[in-house]
Amino acid sequence: MTSALTPEGIASRRQNASTDVTLNVLTMNMHMGFGFLNRRFILPELRDAVRSVSADVVFLQEVHGEQQNHAQKVKNWPTTSQYEFLADSMWDDFAYGRNAVYPHGHHGNALLSKYPIVRHENLDISILGTEERGLLHCVLQVPGFGEVHAICVHLGLREVHRQQQLLLMAELVSRLPQEAPVIIAGDFNDWRQKADAALAPSGLREVFVESFGAPAKSFPARFPLLRLDRIYVRNARPRAPRVLSNRPWSHLSDHAPLAVEVTL
Repeated sequence: MTSALTPEGIASRRQNASTDVTLNVLTMNMHMGFGFLNRRFILPELRDAVRSVSADVVFLQEVHGEQQNHAQKVKNWPTTSQYEFLADSMWDDFAYGRNAVYPHGHHGNALLSKYPIVRHENLDISILGTEERGLLHCVLQVPGFGEVHAICVHLGLREVHRQQQLLLMAELVSRLPQEAPVIIAGDFNDWRQKADAALAPSGLREVFVESFGAPAKSFPARFPLLRLDRIYVRNARPRAPRVLSNRPWSHLSDHAPLAVEVTL
């Protein structure tokens, strides 16, 4: 079992680095690039909105890697995958984890990064049935610091499945180097707020719980009531977590994005 570094250990590690490094983090369930209520294709507007945040690392859920039917029928459908379209020239590196596969395409999680992604893997955490789920685990090489682990997640709708998936997530974190910074973000579907108890033994802290005492309300985006999305960190200091629930975000997906500054 791993645990977060003590303040003395963090200070010792930072003495070996030239300066602290702060990452701007954004997570969003992008609803396949369609508006939630009117099913209008909004991917170009979504790209503009994501660019405006100037995030260093973007965690995305419900991303189309390929969709042949939409490519033929939807005006302005990109010629590349949705995650490549969003990355464009702003995020040099990206990774995609294919979770759900069907005859005309597939979708999953994606991560966009301004830092090199030196390796990545997509871990299947599906629990029987038709809900294909995965953990996209990326290792970033942050100049002036070293390796940072970033894990993009979209958990199941059924609580019994989520509990098993949280245990798999905790096992993954426990296998990482004890001093490694870890950022986990995504759609946890955890409306009953059970994730903290499952992940706390791994040294993970939720950034909104730490700042405000409760996870962020993120769903539905226009009038957030349910606390579905999360950002967890280990061996890092979160600052200024916020919910992006105003326009244009409230009209771009059914989930409001979450953002935070993370200092290594």
